[in-house]
Amino acid sequence: MQHANYPPKRLRFGVFEADPRIGELTKHGKRLPLQEQPFQLLSMLLERPGELVSREELRARIWPETIVDFDQGLNKAISKIREALGDSAENPRFIETVARRGYRFLADVAVVQDGPREAAAGDLTVQEDGGRLSGPEAGISARAPPRALAWRVFGFGFALVLAAALSWILYTLRASSPTIRSVAVLPLGNLSGDISQDYFADGMTEELITQLGQISALRVISSTSVMRYKGVGKPLAEIARELNVQAVVEGSVLRSGDRVRITVQLIRVPADEQMWAKRYEGDLRDALALQSEVAQAIAEQVRATLSRQQQVALQKPKTVTPDAYEAYLKGRYFWNKRTGESLKKAIDYFSHAIATDPNYAEAYSGLADSYALSGDWEYGVLPPQDAFRQARAAATKALALDDSLGEAHTSLAFAFDLYGWDWAAAEKEYKRAIELNPGYATA
Repeated sequence: MQHANYPPKRLRFGVFEADPRIGELTKHGKRLPLQEQPFQLLSMLLERPGELVSREELRARIWPETIVDFDQGLNKAISKIREALGDSAENPRFIETVARRGYRFLADVAVVQDGPREAAAGDLTVQEDGGRLSGPEAGISARAPPRALAWRVFGFGFALVLAAALSWILYTLRASSPTIRSVAVLPLGNLSGDISQDYFADGMTEELITQLGQISALRVISSTSVMRYKGVGKPLAEIARELNVQAVVEGSVLRSGDRVRITVQLIRVPADEQMWAKRYEGDLRDALALQSEVAQAIAEQVRATLSRQQQVALQKPKTVTPDAYEAYLKGRYFWNKRTGESLKKAIDYFSHAIATDPNYAEAYSGLADSYALSGDWEYGVLPPQDAFRQARAAATKALALDDSLGEAHTSLAFAFDLYGWDWAAAEKEYKRAIELNPGYATA
């Protein structure tokens, strides 16, 4: 369904076409990945080629309620557009920066006229919530002449048949494609424009990796390996080649107060084929459920075979208070930094998460991991035996709350391995962790 303020047709410039009705940018007919806000910005520029579009206009249309750093969000969106178009700020072919004022689209823009069949299909919108239809045909007047009504009913039925046929063709094509057995979840973009919210996007990335890691039929690249691509801007095919994966998951997170929006897409490489894309919105308290939905959808798209245990793990309802979840994400963010000061902060945040939600098993696991590293001579936060005692206690509590948590088994194994010198116990816990979460790289 087209945006009321956007042009109603596809727009062509050079070898590119943009369709504001469906948010799609293509090059030679091949879809290019471009996130929602950059596409909205590009659409605004395409509405007025050769004219200056001011920063104030862009903000009013795309970031109307944003209270964070608008400049950073705008710069990032422009950068994403230029990357997709192969454009540059120094020698622009498409987008010119007018210092401190706004942007101007330089190339000629032509409207692409849809053919009769394509226009008819464009009038029909099939939504995911039960197949309800919207469009002109949904409001056929009871007073229409019988012949006109008959033709409308015929056209409506034909559109349904056409949609069903298209679905069958897409299903057949997907079924004939090679099964995806390896995937990398690239760092989710922080659309808030506020770098202090990076912990949230990074944490959501790591949690999604952990969720997918439970699928034994799917090799999932560790968060340590993918985080080095944060903000790099390399082509997806190059990243996939370096990580030796068949597909990548990329997307963005926008957090506003207690609301969160996750946009994700699954792309097969090196063909750069978008296999699936979706946007999820909900309260912060539902963030874990949203991640589970994303993981289940990706598992379905790659046709991964799930054991009964893995199905239960992905569908297992997880509820946690927003404050506890936010503290947990901050704890993991600082734990990953691996410095003495960051480990102290991680311990504080995990402890806060536990105080807020005493049954939060993942927070106890994070606390155990932080204590375990704190006793290492490299960080020197705690004496080794104190670190071991507290790490083992936190990991044991995590397992008492949820024995199916692979991360908690890893935490306990880590403590035995580093300080307890109980190799048999450590090996037992590591094996159990891998059994529960085959993709958890820490194990």
